[in-house]
Amino acid sequence: MNPLVDPVSVSHYLAVGAVLFVLGVICMATKRNALGVLMGIELVLNGANINFVAFGSKFLRNDTLGLDGELMALFVIVLAAAEAAVALAIALNFYNNHATIDVDHADELKG
Repeated sequence: MNPLVDPVSVSHYLAVGAVLFVLGVICMATKRNALGVLMGIELVLNGANINFVAFGSKFLRNDTLGLDGELMALFVIVLAAAEAAVALAIALNFYNNHATIDVDHADELKG
């Protein structure tokens, strides 16, 4: 069989999901900007979504488990939207107080 014309299998989706997850973790660990950290979190969540959909595919479906990957991915998308809204509000408030969104300046608390 020619690997260039083989159908896309579940392992391909899992590999893409793993790459997105690792890139998101690297982005969260290396970025000093709060928006860069938020983008890393979104990459991690998107990698998890791809894995949920891959595990819920017809090739791995086991009716005894009752797992539906698309439904789980939908919940993660809703969670990501709420997280982005709250995190951007925190970033804007932090920028108003400190004139920067560098996460290294977030070590002081005001009471």
